[in-house]
Amino acid sequence: MEFSDQFIESFIHPRNELLQKMEQYAQNHHVPIMKASAIEVLTQILRIQRPKTVLEIGTAIGYSAIRIAEAVPYCRIVTIERDEQRVQLAKQFIEESHVGNRITVIEGDALEVDVTKFQSTFDAVFIDAAKGQNMRFFEKYSPLVPSGGVIYIDNIYMHGLSDIPLEEVPKRKRSMIRNLKEFTEWIKNHSDYSTTFVPVGDGLLICLKR
Repeated sequence: MEFSDQFIESFIHPRNELLQKMEQYAQNHHVPIMKASAIEVLTQILRIQRPKTVLEIGTAIGYSAIRIAEAVPYCRIVTIERDEQRVQLAKQFIEESHVGNRITVIEGDALEVDVTKFQSTFDAVFIDAAKGQNMRFFEKYSPLVPSGGVIYIDNIYMHGLSDIPLEEVPKRKRSMIRNLKEFTEWIKNHSDYSTTFVPVGDGLLICLKR
């Protein structure tokens, strides 16, 4: 059964002025932020989970970090971004928000960040960075998630490219999609995680640590 976009969007509440400004900026400057339907599902699940600490891999302009902080009161968020320009922009937007005191932005490559500097574990990790590096992100940061914690990963469907034979994928994206397919098969069969795929936005993966 298919649902109309209008019906789905009727459940999405209007965003405040800052978030609308960020959405417009992302659209005008081709900055990838989470699709409206997907961020609504993610934040609703996080409201249910009620994590006290969240780690985000891939800040971009800070949109999802702000949305998560708004959805989960008292939650503290650490978010990592390697693009210097986006880091500065994210910090500006976060300072404009009313949740900025609960969000810490770290500038750097998430694959090079020294995880021993983190003072605690994270109840949730949200991976929304280079799609071909999901395996490496997962292996690096999953030890920081305790039993009962959740790892969320966006863009698993990759606009349908994950669901077609590799030889049909454009050559310039073939390596990334190969890595994504390998990661997806690996995590589906990982005995330490209960994993499900949610067909919302561009595909959201939810991995509950046993």
